[in-house]
Amino acid sequence: MADSKDQEVINGDGPANETTTLALPEGALDPVYEAKAQVLNNAIQEIGMGWYQWQLFIVIGFGWASDNLWPIVTSLILTPVTNEFAPSKPPLLSLAQNIGLLVGAIFWGYGCDIFGRRWAFNLTIGVTSVFGLIAAGSPNFAAIGVFAALWSVGVGGNLPVDSAIFLEFLPGSHQYLLTVLSIFWAFAQLVATLIAWPLLGNLTCQQDTTCTRQDNMGWRYFLICMGGLAMIMFILRFFVFTLFESPKYLMGRGKDSQAFDVVQEVARRNKRPTSLALADLEKYNQRGLQQGTDASAALRRQLEKLNLEHVRALFRTPRLALSTSLIMLIWGFIGLAYPLYNAFIPYIQATRGADFGDGSTYITYRNALIIAVLGIPGALLGGVLVEVPRFGRKGALAVSTALTGVFLFASTTATTSDALLGWNCAFNLMSNVMYAVLYAYTPEVFPTKDRGTGNALTATSNRIFGIMAPIIAIYADLETAAPVYVSGTLFLAAGAIAVVLPFESRGKASL
Repeated sequence: MADSKDQEVINGDGPANETTTLALPEGALDPVYEAKAQVLNNAIQEIGMGWYQWQLFIVIGFGWASDNLWPIVTSLILTPVTNEFAPSKPPLLSLAQNIGLLVGAIFWGYGCDIFGRRWAFNLTIGVTSVFGLIAAGSPNFAAIGVFAALWSVGVGGNLPVDSAIFLEFLPGSHQYLLTVLSIFWAFAQLVATLIAWPLLGNLTCQQDTTCTRQDNMGWRYFLICMGGLAMIMFILRFFVFTLFESPKYLMGRGKDSQAFDVVQEVARRNKRPTSLALADLEKYNQRGLQQGTDASAALRRQLEKLNLEHVRALFRTPRLALSTSLIMLIWGFIGLAYPLYNAFIPYIQATRGADFGDGSTYITYRNALIIAVLGIPGALLGGVLVEVPRFGRKGALAVSTALTGVFLFASTTATTSDALLGWNCAFNLMSNVMYAVLYAYTPEVFPTKDRGTGNALTATSNRIFGIMAPIIAIYADLETAAPVYVSGTLFLAAGAIAVVLPFESRGKASL
């Protein structure tokens, strides 16, 4: 814990002499960093939620949408791609995607703590759009697998980077908006389904027939539409919206004057006054921690980028280590549970004698559309639940995750198309609540200077476990019920873990 002098520094006066309750306990981090983070929290709170943050809310939403959109794209094109190229192991496409997501989470997540948020923010969707468009011309299964991995490198960086950026510009009073952002995640599922319906529904050759490229152009047109949509998002981000580097990131790199300039510019755009002065930050640089400016200091800083200091910082205290470990475990369990369910549920339904009635294209996509629509109120419900007193983030996460597992188990009992639709609607509603809360809670409990790394660790855990699912689908016996029940159990276990998370971030500003 910090000593008494540290406590004085931490509780020093900030703009307007305000104090903001922090998401992490005092003494968990470097006290000088904590003090400056408090000053910046107060400055952002003083400026309030304004035009800049609402614009940022929209363009950050593009990243949330992309994170859900492209895995859905992969799942939707798998059947027509398999029909056309007849690969011996179709789940390899999902494996390629998950490997790309893992690489992206690691590269962009860790990288944004080193080279900053701006470049990562602008390039992730750009990479996705380019390789998504190129993939439409794939001549064989190997090519589409490679391009799926490459577009997924961009997708994998969206949430680690975007959540860090948004949280660092949000006043503490509006951090619930990080949960509401998941409405973009749900809306992406709706958009993908609407576009896929006419293209994949009408321009896909049927199974057990000779499938030629000319008869199977639907998935290629679908990729062009999705890649084009991502390109529009990239253009809006890069050329229309001006993203400022995070002031907390700049402060954490010793660039107090640049952090001050950013806060002043946000205040100007919001047409709100700020009492922040550069001296409010520089007064804490009296402990010999000023950043060096000579050539040797620059070299040392470059070498420091190669160490694991950002990782070690997330395990610096017992409570912080427990928090980081449990969040990684929750993300890992969910990362395995979802694809396991999707891979093995068809056998469960068949062995239970499920009668789905009309299997027409219309019924298939109509049901998919209804399920997708239910995701939107799920995201909004998550935004409400996280602010409920004595319930908060932890309660909302525990309940929604456990109910996701319950409805997953219940869906295996469906013996009619309507029953399966009902259970899947409930499953999608609760899973969207779960993801909305998890996406908000995770970055809130990581300090800004290590937030990209913390997000990368959780995303990496999620992607590593996710890689296991297509491998299981390739080599395991598909005619078994066990994996679906394991999936439900993983959701229930993740819900139980959420109960014992050491930090509750409701009503507290993040460091």
